[in-house]
Order: sequence, then C-alpha cells, then structure tokens
Amino acid sequence: MNHSLISKLKHGFIVSCQALEDEPLHGSHIMAAMACAAEEGGAAAIRANSPVDIYQIKQKCSLPVIGIYKKFYDDSKVYITPTIHEVREVVEAGADFVALDCTKLSRPGKERLEDLIDRIRSDYPQTSIVADISTYEEGVRAISLKVDLISTTLSGYTPHSPQLEDPDIELVGRLASLGKVPILAEGRIWMIEQCLRCFDAGAHAVVMGTAITRPQEIVKRYVRKVRSHVGSSS
Repeated sequence: MNHSLISKLKHGFIVSCQALEDEPLHGSHIMAAMACAAEEGGAAAIRANSPVDIYQIKQKCSLPVIGIYKKFYDDSKVYITPTIHEVREVVEAGADFVALDCTKLSRPGKERLEDLIDRIRSDYPQTSIVADISTYEEGVRAISLKVDLISTTLSGYTPHSPQLEDPDIELVGRLASLGKVPILAEGRIWMIEQCLRCFDAGAHAVVMGTAITRPQEIVKRYVRKVRSHVGSSS
C-alpha cells in the first residue's frame, strides 16, 4: 500500500478516462491525450480501463492511475478486474492502484473475494486496492478485508443496490462516517454542486467520468433537455 499516494488524493478530483470499443473516442492514444488534458486542468489522478490504455497514459501523464480491466466471464456478472489474471495485467501495465468489483455478486469460478484480495496482497504488496462497491454492507465487508480505499462506483449498477438517478451521496456519507477507510465518491456525478456535496458528505476524493470524457453522452444529455424544453414551450 502506498500511503503517500493515498494522502495526495485527499480533496482531489479524479478523472475517469475510458472509452469502450464501440465508442468514437476508443483508442489508447486518445485516452492518453484525455489524461494529459485532465492533468493540465489540475486532476489528482486518472482512472483507466485496460492494460493498453493504462500503459499509454503512464507514458504521457505523470498522475497516479487507478487501473481496472473490464473482462466478462460466462459464469459471473462481475466484470471490473474480476480475477488475479486481470489484476496482474493492470499492475504490470503500471497502475498505481487496482480497483476491483467488491460487491456480493458471485465471482468467476465462484472464487471468494477474500481469497483474491489475499492473493493481491501476496503478489503485489505495493499496489493499493480500491474496492468498488454498491451498498453500505458491501463497504463494511470491504473494510473488514483491509482494502485501502472504497469507491461507490457500482451503486445503482447492481440489482440489489438503490436505483438512483443522482449520485448515492447518502452511501458516501454513511461509509465516510465510519472513519475506517478513505471513500471515493463515484457514479452519476454530473454537476459541480453534486461533486461538492460528496465532499461535504466526507468523500476523500471524487471521481467523474462520463460528464467529462464521454462527449456523446454529454451531447445526448443536452439534446434531451433542449427537446424537452422546446417541446414544452411550443
């Protein structure tokens, strides 16, 4: 675990630079450019998906990287860095942190989360673990497993978590109030006001992605609002 990097994230703004294969900005060189732009803007860290993107970002950008690797297995709905194989590729690509699904969903091969975390601790003791969770109970369990940070990434994206349109600020506050592990607020944060509310609730840092790095989704949001407004006034 790297205590100095974790402390540097405090009150920081983390930008998630990701683009899926079917999206216009897909490509490691584009994500690296996005990360450089985020660094110029004052971001504290980058969250990135896939070894190739992580590697390219580390070559171009001096910020610490929270690495993930989205991989799908037939026997599980867990896809954020689901096994030690993805962890290994993320770490070898240069990620400073590895984030993984720490929800209660069944894992590939029915592996136990505690066994995966123990393996990471054994193989990569210098790599800090970020637990992506969706509920308070999952956060408490992650704390008991001695993860280094907890992120509310998956709240609203599992069938058993609250299906909210806005960020789950209540979850951020409940976990932060325990005072055990730094909490990263992530998920459906679109406006600076929501970001500030997350900090007020006790977030160690805030992660924003879609609202900054996925222009097609930004445009969709504006178009939807414009059409609704024009339609209601015509």
